[in-house]
Amino acid sequence: MRLVVLGGGESGVGTAILGKKKGYDVFVSDFGKIKNNYKEVLISNGIDWEEERHTQGLILNADVVMKSPGIPEKVPIVKKLIEKGVPVISEIEFAAPFTKAVTIGITGSNGKTTTTMLTYHLLKSAGLNVGLGGNIGKSFAEQVADDTYDSYVLELSSFQLDGIVDYKPHIAIITNISPDHLDRYEYNYQNYINSKMRITMNQTEDDYLIYDADDEAITAWLENNKTKAKLIPFSLTKTFNEGAFIQNNKMEVKINQDEFLMETESIALEGKHNMKNAMAATSVAKLMQIRKATIRESLSNFQGVEHRLEKVLKIQNVQYINDSKATNVNATFFALDSMNMPTVWIVGGVDKGNDYNELMSLVREKVKAIICLGVDNKKIIDAFGNVVDMMVEVTNMNDAVRMAQRLTEKGDAVLLSPACASFDLFENYEDRGNQFKQAVHNL
Repeated sequence: MRLVVLGGGESGVGTAILGKKKGYDVFVSDFGKIKNNYKEVLISNGIDWEEERHTQGLILNADVVMKSPGIPEKVPIVKKLIEKGVPVISEIEFAAPFTKAVTIGITGSNGKTTTTMLTYHLLKSAGLNVGLGGNIGKSFAEQVADDTYDSYVLELSSFQLDGIVDYKPHIAIITNISPDHLDRYEYNYQNYINSKMRITMNQTEDDYLIYDADDEAITAWLENNKTKAKLIPFSLTKTFNEGAFIQNNKMEVKINQDEFLMETESIALEGKHNMKNAMAATSVAKLMQIRKATIRESLSNFQGVEHRLEKVLKIQNVQYINDSKATNVNATFFALDSMNMPTVWIVGGVDKGNDYNELMSLVREKVKAIICLGVDNKKIIDAFGNVVDMMVEVTNMNDAVRMAQRLTEKGDAVLLSPACASFDLFENYEDRGNQFKQAVHNL
């Protein structure tokens, strides 16, 4: 059996290692450059590879192709494979049959990384033998090659879910759905929603779907489509006989005739959206029968995720906050919503079809100045030019942070929450966040 892997990054190289171990004839092809550390892994495992090209003769003869999530389906080589009827699948689909471990799959436009990390933290603190993978950390396929874990917590992007056929998580979480990556979905929001909901398409009566019952896109989909999974909703406004909710400043989680209670102020994560992430993760912990005391302790000591509303420093009584992971409008909505001081907002980057109107009332209420950090800021300027007193354009992080410092006074905050992808000026959102932190430390 010939396995061709498109993309020589974390998921690609992990899949190649697993494929080789399971007796496939493996070939890795990357249209860009493969990083040296990944090349060394391929060479030491005796896996053939090429970079900066896709040689059709070495690819179209595949029995199965694993496509890295970053490669769109409209790429010519992928189109040719699909025309030929060669299965093009994701790393998750390829790896899942090779492990008996229980998987917990987590998707959503926002909150999925925090929910994934918190769920992993809850299970690991309880002493479970659990791995972490998917869109985060070490390749799931590579971990399956060693197969030492009893369960995995997987962060799943819509792109990874597009490439599944039979994969099903035993427990699925959908944190929320808001317009994102529409450039990959013909600018059709429904296509993107359907993509996210694929997480539950193969689930059976023995599986669970944990979802945000306040989310219009999810609830509309559930009204019009069937899933066999047992539904476990969570909400900030409703209460349930089976599900998670907030009542009298307490988080309540009722599952299988058992109830878990915790004061919301004892939960380390702050902000309404993080209460939702905590409810989702706690629902998993309850399903995995983790002791209440352990859950309480883990929820109260969780450190949060880097680049997500991360408090960097206070300088001259001005708080600098790194929310570089906010790559869409909905994520920035949460960030602005959680601000309780006058804010200088650093925004901009590669726009994925953003509608900034959703932020208008929050910007009016909380933002005193906007710093545009992007190559093309026209949409942001058109949206907010008349709303804030001060609007500045910059093209590097040092200028953004120095300008922000000039525009603040005691009791203000500086928030980097770009609402956009980072690829115009930075390698990725981590690079953007790290540059911000470095610039703040240099002030």
